[in-house]
Amino acid sequence: MRIAFYAPLKSPNHPVVSGDRQMARMLVKALQHGGHSVELASELRFYLRQPELESFDALKIEARDEAARLTRLWDRNGKPDLWFSYHPYYKAPDLIGPELASAFAVPYVTAEASYSRRRNAGLWADSQALVARAIKQAALNICFTQRDRQGLTDAIPDAALGMLSPFIDTSAFREMPVRGCPTRLVTVAMMRPGDKLESYRMLAQALGSIGHLPWTMSIVGDGPARDEVKAQFAGLPADRIEWLGAIEPAAVPDVLYTGGIYVWPGYGEAYGVAYLEAQAAGLPVVAQDIAGVPEVVRDGQTGFLTPPGDVAAFASAIERLLAHNDERTMMAAEARRFVLEERSLGTAAARLAELLKKIPVP
Repeated sequence: MRIAFYAPLKSPNHPVVSGDRQMARMLVKALQHGGHSVELASELRFYLRQPELESFDALKIEARDEAARLTRLWDRNGKPDLWFSYHPYYKAPDLIGPELASAFAVPYVTAEASYSRRRNAGLWADSQALVARAIKQAALNICFTQRDRQGLTDAIPDAALGMLSPFIDTSAFREMPVRGCPTRLVTVAMMRPGDKLESYRMLAQALGSIGHLPWTMSIVGDGPARDEVKAQFAGLPADRIEWLGAIEPAAVPDVLYTGGIYVWPGYGEAYGVAYLEAQAAGLPVVAQDIAGVPEVVRDGQTGFLTPPGDVAAFASAIERLLAHNDERTMMAAEARRFVLEERSLGTAAARLAELLKKIPVP
């Protein structure tokens, strides 16, 4: 099929590295892997940072203009076979695809759409109503986590739903990695206020309680909360922590290969692409049993998931893997097998093909 792909929150070409951008790129690759022709329908970013009516109205005007541009383009060059919208939610609804899909009788599909009733207040309620309308219209809504699936089911009982497990392109991890330092901890995460900062705070607290163990730490990431993040680690020995800053995504595997354990609490993670990359590199994970993290880490098999907010339990899980090399080695092998065999681009492409072939295309 000829597929028009659109990510209202962040285009696959957006300059800022993030999990959203990476998954958008992975979906495009998976669709292409399945033999489809994928064209980026629009670069328009429809992101409403705060519930401000003036900003919302301005973005709606931009979306209307973009829809008009695509209408002229499709009238001239022909319409696509399907519109694929990635990650529409209350701050980033898709205000282009549903209208065009309806006007041109093109099937509309979403992936990782989400709906949260607790956001139904003020302007957020208006934007979420737009998301709900698109979900109802969709011939298929592809969910990455059971949590998102349940949210859509509760809000829109008659929505057409399908499941696709989070995945990565494992090509960079296919070669057997050189064994890294088993006591080196690694994390890869942006530095911004909110959940990311809270995760860094918890990580620093946990490391502070296991200072008697011979760990070292590599931290990849940067962002507006850099100073606040570093302040959380100020009480730890400076020679134990390596601040690598922001690096190119292609360089991440090499950093992961130097380590022995991946540690990241995971507050607010939709699922966490970085967890999959770490496991592909042969690193067992220590995270919290929170949000969408259980969708990508198998507790007791590829890592440990600890109770939310329990710093002592989080620290204890790290300590256990530092102290028991045999267990860490077994988990490392299972983590790598899990991602390479079950969460690869090829596996995702096959699942996507299975889901999309059920959609009648005019």
